Amino acid sequence: KSKQQRDAALTDRQHDVLRLLAAGLTNKEAATQLHLSPRTVEMHVASLLDRLNCRTRAAAIRSAGELRLLE
Repeated sequence: KSKQQRDAALTDRQHDVLRLLAAGLTNKEAATQLHLSPRTVEMHVASLLDRLNCRTRAAAIRSAGELRLLE
């Protein structure tokens, strides 16, 4: 793995949230799918943005694709 991939290593739950975001779901929809509260999903999204060093959900999804985290 590249340094960038290691730095962006995600938890299983973060992967779950990332996949749902990439599929176009809102935080609320992702929360329903994962049986979590929308606030918990919001925290996972914030953590994802931080780990991927991105400011927006779209940038995080793009970056995750480039790092092959969505495969």
